[in-house]
Amino acid sequence: MSDSIPLSQHSLALELRSDPVKGRGVFTNQKIEGNKLVEISPVLFFNAEEYANHGKYTILDHYTYCWPGGYGLALGLGSMFNHDSDPNIGFIRDIPNKLIRYMTLRTIEKDEELCISYGNHLWFDDDSKSKLEPVQHERDLEQPFPFSQDDSDEAEEE
Repeated sequence: MSDSIPLSQHSLALELRSDPVKGRGVFTNQKIEGNKLVEISPVLFFNAEEYANHGKYTILDHYTYCWPGGYGLALGLGSMFNHDSDPNIGFIRDIPNKLIRYMTLRTIEKDEELCISYGNHLWFDDDSKSKLEPVQHERDLEQPFPFSQDDSDEAEEE
């Protein structure tokens, strides 16, 4: 594991804003080009037993990502990205370093909310689906979603 990881992504003009339906979310005050690093979030790890006995009964259950051997809570902005069925932010779990890297999937315009996809097993009504035509993006087939149970490839890398 690296001793230090530069956090230069905070040079972007981001802010938290409140939405009456979604709650707090991350918005940009400037245009952000596609394929740009937005955030590197350290992960607080909960082993499977600890999570089964305690974490899943708390609000943390809405913010954790599947992680080999348990669940990870993204610290920093990682826990503030809201869901959208057509996300403008993707993420990559860096298992060995216990980090999640968030990247733009396309150009994001000023005042637009930065959203990830929580996957297909949602615990709330997804209003963003009604805005979309049913389109399968090629990138969706490769994007690791936080609530996926298929961690076999990453677990082997550990």
